[in-house]
Amino acid sequence: MCYGTFGSPESHPCKKAHDALTEAGYAHRVVRTGGCFGTDPVWKGRRAIKRATGNYKVPTLFLDDGTVIDGSSEIVEWASAHSA
Repeated sequence: MCYGTFGSPESHPCKKAHDALTEAGYAHRVVRTGGCFGTDPVWKGRRAIKRATGNYKVPTLFLDDGTVIDGSSEIVEWASAHSA
């Protein structure tokens, strides 16, 4: 996630993913990457995301089995199908 688990899920993709995981019963760990609007390459956390996914965008979910789920809609879909 960037820095945001705040605001409404409609206005912030990280909040949307965070809420979906929480509602599905997951006690997930939030790693704040920083960055936005063209500053992403400056932030160490965003560079790590790019190495894992090929892009700087968050949210990204890393599962214990090594699966990577990239994007808020994809995380919401996964959480809906995989309750804790």
